[in-house]
Amino acid sequence: MSYEQIDLAAPLDATAASSADVYARVTRRLLPLLMMCYIVAYIDRLNVGFAKLQMQADLGLSDAMYGFGAGIFFIGYVMTEVPANLLLQKFGARKTLTRIMVLWGLMSMGTAFAQTPGQFYVMRFFLGVFEAGFFPGIVVYCTRWFPDAWRGRFLGKFLTAIPIAGIVNGPLSGWIMSRFHGQWGFNGWQWLFVLEGLPSVMLGLFIYFRLDESPEEARWLSAAQKARIRQDLLLEAGTQGGKRERHATSFMAAIRDIKVYALALALFCFSCGSNLIGFWMPTIIRGIGVTDVFHVGLLTAVSYGVTCAAIIANGHHSDRKLERRWHCAIPAFIGAVSLVAMVYLQGHMLLSFCLLSVAAAGSIGIFPAYWSIPPAYLRGAAAAGGVALINSLGQLAGFVSPFVLGLIRTKTGSLTLANWLVAAVMILGGLTILLFVKPAALRQGEAAR
Repeated sequence: MSYEQIDLAAPLDATAASSADVYARVTRRLLPLLMMCYIVAYIDRLNVGFAKLQMQADLGLSDAMYGFGAGIFFIGYVMTEVPANLLLQKFGARKTLTRIMVLWGLMSMGTAFAQTPGQFYVMRFFLGVFEAGFFPGIVVYCTRWFPDAWRGRFLGKFLTAIPIAGIVNGPLSGWIMSRFHGQWGFNGWQWLFVLEGLPSVMLGLFIYFRLDESPEEARWLSAAQKARIRQDLLLEAGTQGGKRERHATSFMAAIRDIKVYALALALFCFSCGSNLIGFWMPTIIRGIGVTDVFHVGLLTAVSYGVTCAAIIANGHHSDRKLERRWHCAIPAFIGAVSLVAMVYLQGHMLLSFCLLSVAAAGSIGIFPAYWSIPPAYLRGAAAAGGVALINSLGQLAGFVSPFVLGLIRTKTGSLTLANWLVAAVMILGGLTILLFVKPAALRQGEAAR
């Protein structure tokens, strides 16, 4: 059942279960499975950063060619993001997420058999096509279970999947590439794609039988608990007393809304920072003097551990204060300053690694607060299409930043200029949020609490 299908004329039941108990139960049921799906998705997206350490020589890739191949993933992603998310409204979350996960897992495994740069580009492009719709689909799916006041904390916990994926991916990728290199005639980077793509296929099949489309289908919720969710969604819609808050409720309305494009610009800027971390962290760590691929993986895990703590802390504090703008801007500014400071501390391994970890925490710690903002503006069909549109435009950074950074490294031999460029872009993202997102627009979540 979608948001629009809730019976707005249904009477409110004063005996319904408490919101805290209900949403704790929903979280315990949905969060582990959805987090696991996003963890393996992010591993499949970012393991190319580790594969590069061996694959680059085998395929004859320059840094610019690698950056283009890493980034072309997002061209396929952006081209199909909006239609993929609109199809979720038609076919439901269970079928959509199953299709996405099975196909991207198979494509990730297929990347192991690329033998030329062109084949690598094709594999990465279609990996983006098949993953399109996953994350914005989760955001829309959450609107069927959580009102604004509870959605932020759920998404905050869900987004810890990003650093957890980094924690797991580092040691796991380093171990696979070291342990399996040469087995059955395959190189370590080929085993990496095969062994890390398989869990996506298996989880995709599992989710088809496990995921409920809406509270009304959930046998593990009592009638009173379902009533509480229905009541909270009704209250959020502003229907009591016959008054409805003004929000974009159609996809066309979302397309015409300047705030959608401001949010997309901010996401583009923030994603430039997170993509620098995601695609280039192993290269940066090797560049500060760590040569063993397994040790590179361990240090990557440490950095993502710091990021995980930052996401949890920033998301929790944002919910507690019911403030989103500065919880996006301040981490962006901190990340930018850390990237610039790394330029002046080259040669200092420990300090450089600490600054890299702070930059990662700032760049990625933004997202729980950020993704609490779009649902405050968008309702109904606008939520499905608008969130996908914001994510599509913002994720163009996924193509632009790896390609530009790879080109910079090919031309200059370092990422110094890239650090300055990404720092400036992240500051622009923070300023965009502060200028275009008004506190009054986010007060509905406070009232719903």
